[in-house]
Amino acid sequence: MKLTSPISAAFRVGLFSFIIVGMVSLVFHATKDKIADNERQALLDSLQSVLNPESYDNDLANDVIQLQAYTIYRARKSGTPVAAILTSTTSHGYNGNIRLLLGITMEGKISGVRVLMHKETPGLGDKIEIKKTNWISSFKHKSLSDMSTRQWAVKQDGGIFDQFTGATITPRAIVNEVKKTGLFFQQNQQIIFQ
Repeated sequence: MKLTSPISAAFRVGLFSFIIVGMVSLVFHATKDKIADNERQALLDSLQSVLNPESYDNDLANDVIQLQAYTIYRARKSGTPVAAILTSTTSHGYNGNIRLLLGITMEGKISGVRVLMHKETPGLGDKIEIKKTNWISSFKHKSLSDMSTRQWAVKQDGGIFDQFTGATITPRAIVNEVKKTGLFFQQNQQIIFQ
């Protein structure tokens, strides 16, 4: 039985590593454009879930700014501002952060809200997802100027929004975040659309 020398073994390991790194690099370069296209389409799908695509004619993905904690996609029709889509995060979920996407028109009406990310309890707090229940749609067409601040709460707190049996914390966190984000938009419209 012939034993391999340490130098020969090191050479084989090095050659094998070089081949693997080369293959990974080739796969990365061959798929990076497709991945970027898929990520862009997923972003556009998310944006269109909270704002009717017929209401604007600009490229939302390229008309974006960062203002404080918000990423803001600006919607325009023939160059005139019509709405904005803001991403926001509340840390008041039952199991931590909940990341939201909120569409709001220049008139202050909510065009849609979607949950982008959460860690809420399956079967309880996850009812915030559109694929689980229609609860998140209860914000559509609501307006901060048409409702009192007191109404922007879950029913248990005297507001108009339903909560879930056994999971009031999650809806409360979302209602508060939507209200806070809407107020931010109202107070900063001029800056957002400079």
